[in-house]
Formats: sequence, C-alpha cells, structure tokens
Amino acid sequence: MSHPRIVALALPVRTDDIDFAGVVSNIVYVRWLEDLRLAMLADAYPIARALSDGAAPILLETQIAYERPVTIQDAVSGRMSVTEMGRVKWHVAAEFAVGERVHAHAAQVGIFIRLATRRPIAPPLPLRERFRPVSGPLQG
Repeated sequence: MSHPRIVALALPVRTDDIDFAGVVSNIVYVRWLEDLRLAMLADAYPIARALSDGAAPILLETQIAYERPVTIQDAVSGRMSVTEMGRVKWHVAAEFAVGERVHAHAAQVGIFIRLATRRPIAPPLPLRERFRPVSGPLQG
C-alpha cells in the first residue's frame, strides 16, 4: 500500500466463514474489522503498550454496508484508514475488495479509556501522529 496512513491486509476466507447460502457470513466482516484495527494499532500504538500505559481501545459503533457476496474462492483484501480524530472519539473507514471490486464498506467509531477509571481519554499521541485523518475514498 503506497499511502502511509492506510492499513491493508489480505483476509483469508476460511471454511467456517461460509454460511448456509455459500457466502461469507456477515459476522466475519466484524472479525476482519478487528484484524484491520489491530494492525492499525500495532503500527502506531500496540495493545501491549496501551495496556502498560493503563489505556484500552473501546468500540462504540460499527456500520457495514454489504454490496456483493464474497465466497470461499475469493481473495479478499481489506483496507482501513482514520477519517476523523476528535478530542475523544476516533473514526475509521474500511472497505473489503476482491481484486479492484469493493464488496463491502464499513465505518467504526471508538474511544480510548483509562483502565483505572473506565473514563474516556484523548486518543493517544502516537495514534494521532501516525494516522492523521484521510478524507474521501480509500485510495493508495
């Protein structure tokens, strides 16, 4: 991926990802979003560091628009970028594609909390510095 603020992953389709209709189950996209978000954090602010700092990421909202089915024969790639970095909340956008054709779009909203108090805190500085928001479609 040529854009430094976009995280991209190849996402394998496993046999247990397929539902009764022979396509990837909707819940699998939630797992793929987690994989992308953790890859994004690993690059800037790994979970182990967050926990040692007494902080943790929390999801508030997930939206997924399914446009085309994905089957077990498909080679899926996922891409994610930060679209907004507020005082407390951070927003990400993702897309799932087979080749150049996008099969689903997603958006998530999250916060970080201080583990000792369970209260929201500002997104950590390393995350804010590494992933300044990208506007528009995910393009590399």
